[in-house]
Amino acid sequence: MAKKRSENRYMLIDGNAMVHRGYHAVPPLTNKAGEHTNAVYGFTMILLRAIKELKPTHIACSFDLAGPTFRDEMYSDYKATRVKGDDELYSQFPRVKEVVRSLNIPIFEIAGYEADDVLGTLATHICGEQDGDCEVMIVTGDLDSLQLVNDCVKIYTLRKGINDTAVYDISAVKERFGLTPLQMIDYKSLRGDPSDNIKGVKGIGEKTASKLIQDFESLDNLYKQISVGKIGDKIKPRILKMLVEGEESARQSYVLSKIVCDVPLDINIPPYEFTSKQLTKTLKIFQELEFKSLIDKLPKNYTNATKKNVEIDTIDDADGRHVSFNHAGIGEQNYVLIDTSAKVKKLVDEMRDQKETAIDTETDQLNPINAQVIGISICFKGGQAYYVTRQMLDDKSASSTELRELITSSKLAKIGHNIKYDFLTLENAEIKLTPLAFDTMIAAYLLNSGTRQYSLSTLAFNELGYQMQLIEDLIGKGKNQLSMKDVEVDKVSWYASEDADITFRLKKVFEPLLKKDGLENIFNDIEMPLIPVLAQMERNGIKLDAQLLEKLSGRAEKEIMQLEKDIYKIAGLEFNIASPKQLSEVLYEKLSLTSGKRNKTGLSTAAGVLEQLIGEHPIIEKILNYRELTKLQSTYLQALPAMVNSRTGRIHTSYNQTIAATGRLSSTDPNLQNIPVRGHGIGAEVRKAFIAENGYKLLSIDYSQMELRIIAHLSHDANMLKVFQNNEDIHTNTASAVFGVLPGEVTDDMRRDAKTINFGVLYGLSSFGLASRIGVVSRSEAKDFIDKYFAEYPEVQMYLEEIKAQVHENGYIRNELGRIRKFPEIRSSQFFIRAAAERAAINFPIQGLQADVLKIAMINIFKELAGKGDEIRMLLQVHDELVFEVREDKIEEWVKKIKPLMTDAVKLSVPVVAEAKVGDNWGDMQKFE
Repeated sequence: MAKKRSENRYMLIDGNAMVHRGYHAVPPLTNKAGEHTNAVYGFTMILLRAIKELKPTHIACSFDLAGPTFRDEMYSDYKATRVKGDDELYSQFPRVKEVVRSLNIPIFEIAGYEADDVLGTLATHICGEQDGDCEVMIVTGDLDSLQLVNDCVKIYTLRKGINDTAVYDISAVKERFGLTPLQMIDYKSLRGDPSDNIKGVKGIGEKTASKLIQDFESLDNLYKQISVGKIGDKIKPRILKMLVEGEESARQSYVLSKIVCDVPLDINIPPYEFTSKQLTKTLKIFQELEFKSLIDKLPKNYTNATKKNVEIDTIDDADGRHVSFNHAGIGEQNYVLIDTSAKVKKLVDEMRDQKETAIDTETDQLNPINAQVIGISICFKGGQAYYVTRQMLDDKSASSTELRELITSSKLAKIGHNIKYDFLTLENAEIKLTPLAFDTMIAAYLLNSGTRQYSLSTLAFNELGYQMQLIEDLIGKGKNQLSMKDVEVDKVSWYASEDADITFRLKKVFEPLLKKDGLENIFNDIEMPLIPVLAQMERNGIKLDAQLLEKLSGRAEKEIMQLEKDIYKIAGLEFNIASPKQLSEVLYEKLSLTSGKRNKTGLSTAAGVLEQLIGEHPIIEKILNYRELTKLQSTYLQALPAMVNSRTGRIHTSYNQTIAATGRLSSTDPNLQNIPVRGHGIGAEVRKAFIAENGYKLLSIDYSQMELRIIAHLSHDANMLKVFQNNEDIHTNTASAVFGVLPGEVTDDMRRDAKTINFGVLYGLSSFGLASRIGVVSRSEAKDFIDKYFAEYPEVQMYLEEIKAQVHENGYIRNELGRIRKFPEIRSSQFFIRAAAERAAINFPIQGLQADVLKIAMINIFKELAGKGDEIRMLLQVHDELVFEVREDKIEEWVKKIKPLMTDAVKLSVPVVAEAKVGDNWGDMQKFE
């Protein structure tokens, strides 16, 4: 009969081990104050998951204290070989302890002892006090504590990263090591422990140590049998000699390895509880650390603590107002459901004299092209918001008509969070949302473009300390998820009003910060005016030739099948080509190819690694072609036709202003900025599926070498300026300088390599990186190329060094128009992180200005296109290219109008060139002079 689990389960946490594990498992993170937080985040994730999985009745934690321990006094070289950790790691320990205490977990630590000793003492005390009628689970990141395992104590440990856990009881220890838990001390005394500089017996490894302890049961008995000569043939003479010579070291290693279980501690571990009092403390720390994503992982069912950050008292007044008093500090929340004409009239009376209002729409689906508005929320005073049902919006009464007029009035500034969505969906309801004055998502992005945490709920928590209601509370999750139109209107009213209220409050937070950081012009003159431009482009969409993609998909399927057969034949067996593990075994074990870097699953089969193996074996090229085709098939050939809107017959992407830290736009659902330009035969044809309507052509206008023109402008390099001012070819000029030939002698290969150098050097490409990209030169030759490049363009080198100095001094870089990117990681003690920050800093003023030039051009073109939708429509923005759909008889006229708007968007010290192409589809386009 299985042993009944004790009612008392103690969870003891090895704080230091968990902090180290969290730090190395989570990429570098900082909050908006520049404080490093990855170790705290990783530790907290592990802790909260352990609480959820183990469901302890009691919890305690221990940390090492600074200073020597009794082991250091015994052995001066104890841990002497351990490399000192990063400053970023140690700086996070105080925060970790804050989190632990906020979670109502007592911390035990004592000078002269390690955390393991404290944990051993706690475990021994608990088991003795309760006569073994309990369960103690030690949560740790290493296996030093396995010696503590007994009928009462188990070890909960992490194997890889922070998501792979294991529990060791007595049988699990025996299964893995062939030893009892107590024998782990004897084993370690022979094997030693390099991480702690415990010597053990020189020459004795893991297998030998394990076998010796299995044969002789303990270290004491081993040496006792040696001393009386009763070892028979169990120990080889060579091993015996090592043991005899290393006895003193083994004895010392035993003492150093043994966890002390009688540390003088005042032990009191009360039953664990997590009340609203602790919740408030924890949320405050999580707000400072920006750990909103961990809120839902906080302990539940220990007390009356809930997912909401406060207890909310709600009453309904005579006007149908839902009034709540929020004890977290944002004050009264007075939300009104507007579902009668009388309430509409009262709202209009209050709204008529306002100068600004936050607006948020609730819809029946997320796709803004198809979404139908079911209601809108309005807030023009923090804490007071209104939810107007669609029925009242469409009502023919004078008050509802006036409400619509107010929403479209140029005198009432509109505030929103991702207001482009509200702009598009309200257009579906025949309401033109103007003017778009403030978008809190864009404001948050501009203030800190290095993070993607711009959701309204995240900002509400990080900036206001307030946790918003989750949409899942209303519509549920998964298969049974409801449409918002099917939710009770009272519930929708609260949820929607909260959105508008928080948006209005965040505007008050962000507006002065934009001014403080000098971002007002970027926000008001570029990002906000761009919103209706992008909205119109999204609504325009682009026509797709689904039949062509279907034919290409058929071709791809046949080629994929043939490639599979070829790969299996070459490999001599069938395997899952898409499995990195199986592919690695085939390439590096069966075929014995040159192995590259190792990752978590084994030797890497990443594209960059395989590309370096081209020519070593015919299977490599087949695998790369297979990967390219399968990606084309799943990402474009099969996926794009399914994304055609059934109502419009076109594909409608979504443009995002808050993804790329450089200020560039990105495209999603689908990503039309990643459509292949060249490559595999089928891949090169995907663009042909994007076509113009009958009677129209596609017009592409693309900036020529914009990044290089910008670096010439920013660096004021005389030679580079001269190249562009004389309309010469920059790549030919660079090739001439680097390869030491006259411009007329530059070959196509030289020019291609020069192009790689031109772009690579500007973004911090090292000689190693350049050598690998060019492919036929050594590292020293690549360094020589870079030296010659800077000899030709000396002011470029000076400019790049100035950018590096600026980012180290200020922690941020500002582009020429005022856009900022912050680089807290530049203060890192780790070289590779600082180097990556330097490369990104060099990149930012170039790409940031490039992005802003294009945005300004788009805004100016949008104004020029107003009211001309029957002649021309702006459809796509892809890097430096704009794609239009133009009536065939109007192409020349519009090329003449648009090109100057692009070339004159921002005045540079070199000519800006834009080139036009025209065609029936995006893949077959001819240059248009």
